[in-house]
Amino acid sequence: MPGKQDQDGAGVVFNKQATAKDVGLPVYPGAKPHKDEKDDSASVKMGLWGGSFGFKLAVMKMDSDDRPERIAEFYKKALAKYGPVLNCSEASSETKANDDHKSANQIDCGDDKPEKGGLVFKAGTKEKQHIVGIQPNGQGAVFQLVYVESRGDDKDKKAN
Repeated sequence: MPGKQDQDGAGVVFNKQATAKDVGLPVYPGAKPHKDEKDDSASVKMGLWGGSFGFKLAVMKMDSDDRPERIAEFYKKALAKYGPVLNCSEASSETKANDDHKSANQIDCGDDKPEKGGLVFKAGTKEKQHIVGIQPNGQGAVFQLVYVESRGDDKDKKAN
């Protein structure tokens, strides 16, 4: 059955080169790719799918000579095109207060907390999340742009 195989196709993608288009966010002006070690890649793109399940991840790690706060302002504006921007850098009482009224597809900070002195912002939906993490580094900052897309059959989860 050719039609059945097409629906149930599976695949894996791995690439050491993610772009601003892959993460859905612009590159901060003047930022350069960050590498922790000589052979490190400053970005990665991967995906896995099969049947009704799918997962995609794109990450870019960048360096900037600008202060973390200035980078944060740039990315809060860029993230806003995906919906309300969550500031996961602080234990936000407003996020907890809205838990009763949020939709099943609305994101929350969950375990996404920055290292000491860092900042984390999120926007999007549970299926398509855009995350920016910023960490002070000397006079400037190291920051990561992350896109996570996942789809699966939620009926199985609810039945258990």
